[in-house]
Amino acid sequence: MSATPLLQLRDLRVAYGAIEAVKGISLELAHGELVSLIGANGAGKTTTLNAIAGTLGTAGGELLYEGKGIEKLPAHLRLRRGLALVPEGRGIFTRLTVEENLRMGAYCRRDHDAVEADLERVFTMLPRVKERLQQVAGTLSGGEQQMVAIGRALLSRPRLLLLDEPSMGLAPLVVEKIFEVIRSVAAEGVTILLVEQNANLALEFSQRAYVMESGRITLAGSGAELLADPKVRAAYLGE
Repeated sequence: MSATPLLQLRDLRVAYGAIEAVKGISLELAHGELVSLIGANGAGKTTTLNAIAGTLGTAGGELLYEGKGIEKLPAHLRLRRGLALVPEGRGIFTRLTVEENLRMGAYCRRDHDAVEADLERVFTMLPRVKERLQQVAGTLSGGEQQMVAIGRALLSRPRLLLLDEPSMGLAPLVVEKIFEVIRSVAAEGVTILLVEQNANLALEFSQRAYVMESGRITLAGSGAELLADPKVRAAYLGE
């Protein structure tokens, strides 16, 4: 781990009214790491990602990005600092075209030439997206919508990419393509925090991982260590 992690959560708590969904978790990501957060439905994983992205407020603890607290920083300013979320359910603008959706990812950028270069990079990673460029996004398949959501996030030039259930509801061949893209993005040095229902796939891809249960982190280790852990295999890998 680097001396100053890119992201640190220290005793982070998130609540919906009187119900505490995240109960004092601590985790960190070094620059360039691909880390997974796995757990059952309702464990608090999506809530954690939304709190990091700024779409949910926190009830306590610290949320440090590049060593500085960002608990009070609004979501759009977190995005400007390189923190992007691909939400569960994709969250695309269904009445806009694919191109309009992609360009929304770069709305806070002013470096026009670099945006165009990044758009071409997205097309190289996701050729299907280029084929559908002028199509209304709501008419795309689920896999195509997921590709657009990832492409939109990449247009913001993220340093930290938060991915929430990127394989949910997708056919195996599409999942394979999505994870090829995730691997390519990670290889370029983008730090990734991945929440993924397919725990086996997530752990195979990840350098490290955390297991979350009922709002708490209960296990942590390398992806290989957790893949071999009997408790993890029994609870999340169907053994």
